[in-house]
Amino acid sequence: MTTIRVVVADDQELVRSGFAMILDAQPDIEVVAEAGDGAEAVEAVRRHAPDVALLDIRMPGTDGIEACREISADGGCRTVILTTFDTDAYVYEALHAGASGFLLKDVRRDDLVHAVRVVAAGDSLLAPSVARRLVEQYTAGGPRRTAPDPRLDVLTGRERETLLLLARGLSNAEIAAELVVSDHTVKTHVGNVLAKLGLRDRIQAVICAYETGLVAAGSPPPGGGGGPLSSPGRRGVDRGKTAGAGDPVIVAGQQDGVVGNNGSHPRS
Repeated sequence: MTTIRVVVADDQELVRSGFAMILDAQPDIEVVAEAGDGAEAVEAVRRHAPDVALLDIRMPGTDGIEACREISADGGCRTVILTTFDTDAYVYEALHAGASGFLLKDVRRDDLVHAVRVVAAGDSLLAPSVARRLVEQYTAGGPRRTAPDPRLDVLTGRERETLLLLARGLSNAEIAAELVVSDHTVKTHVGNVLAKLGLRDRIQAVICAYETGLVAAGSPPPGGGGGPLSSPGRRGVDRGKTAGAGDPVIVAGQQDGVVGNNGSHPRS
């Protein structure tokens, strides 16, 4: 069994120790270091080379965003941000800094463990549809593009369509149905989009779609679809609902469309 090595960073000692004890109790997870601020977290990651760093977004001195940025730049360790979600104004920045996902500060024990395993496996922790909500929230009111962004010139027409559907939060199966192609073809298109645009995962693809003006922040999703947030039978939240304690949308399961860098579902 491969052991997942974790660094936990939070300026609240009880929170930090509690997370560490929960994770250390798992047979496949080892907490190799704890840190009280972002600078300590970066140093701990460089010293211990963990697989995952769990970072509080608000810490004295070097905060979680800057720590995430430095850790992501070094490569080799994926980061999960601890946030209150409904009040933090830094979530969009954290996505840009390279965060692989988010957890509520009052996360449930099982969701915490699941989150670490998902991220360690190389997958994204945040459903793309949730990323869309975040991007719309933090880009609303920004300048509108009047001309196509040249960054998208490297994409074929079908790859642009795929990016547009990713921005709607559709899963691979839903994109396949929209484009009337196979799941394998969709995985190829998603992989090409990520590679050509230099994106790490589908969360970054959603951000790119808004930043390049392919989708306008605040506008209805193209095609009228709601994606996973409004699909029947899925866990998640309705539009406009604020995520709160115990809300499963942050730590989503496979039915929520959590996907990896290659467009596939996470390993079980």
